[in-house]
Amino acid sequence: MSVEVRIVEVGPRDGLQNEAGVVPFDAKVRFVDALADAGHRRIEAGAFVSPKAVPQMADSEEVFSRLERRPGTTFIALVPNEKGLGRALAVKAGEVAVFTAASETFNKRNINASIAESIERFEPVMKRAADAKIPVRGYVSTAFWCPFEGKIAPKPVSDVCRRLLDLGVAELSIGDTIGKASPDEVRALLDVLLPMAGAERIAMHFHDTYGRAVENCRASYELGIRTFDSSAGGIGGCPYAPGASGNVSTQALVDAFPGSGVDRAALETASNLLRSRLPARRSRNVE
Repeated sequence: MSVEVRIVEVGPRDGLQNEAGVVPFDAKVRFVDALADAGHRRIEAGAFVSPKAVPQMADSEEVFSRLERRPGTTFIALVPNEKGLGRALAVKAGEVAVFTAASETFNKRNINASIAESIERFEPVMKRAADAKIPVRGYVSTAFWCPFEGKIAPKPVSDVCRRLLDLGVAELSIGDTIGKASPDEVRALLDVLLPMAGAERIAMHFHDTYGRAVENCRASYELGIRTFDSSAGGIGGCPYAPGASGNVSTQALVDAFPGSGVDRAALETASNLLRSRLPARRSRNVE
């Protein structure tokens, strides 16, 4: 485990989006700045989505406008369409992310669109992002299991990934949305995806519902994956995936993989900043 592992910190967006109580934007700013102080180089700081759909992200403009910008740190914004991209560009997001799924049912529940329709929406996003020289990562949710359709075979996942690569995404983030994947399932999917995309263009995004997230990260690492999404303190979940618990905690990844570049003590400081702002059911997970 001596090779550097790259952690994409998604706590400020994926971590917070499922919280019922809205966290004040000044607390979000302090949280993101503290994560950057801890050594994170890529932080998903907000989402430019409908505030009706995700109230927690309604203040993303304010958050981005207040962040301390520093060399070597990129702040990522989730965008659903060209309008969201315009908002992200206006506040100088350094990277954007689009999102779809490998399950038709989940995609319709999540964004009220088929997989094909969601990818069509990305075409103007990709063109405008390329013109602005902003890299785009593509989230693929329910890549292993869907709360509505059950187990997802590798073929539909690879089909979606191929379409995203053809559009020009710089990186694929492969999501175990309900945290049900096993290491064997991870290996089976990566056996299909690695020849298509290469390890450098794949990130793994595990939730820890069944306590297998770190084990799944290790299985991915053994096949060459070096980029992992995680959330400080393991906060998170998906409001459209019943039963989905938090993302794998950043603390767990820092402990499991040396060479991440994230300072463990400073990471604790960042997590503690958020503790008093979350309901009791979540705050006990923020270590």
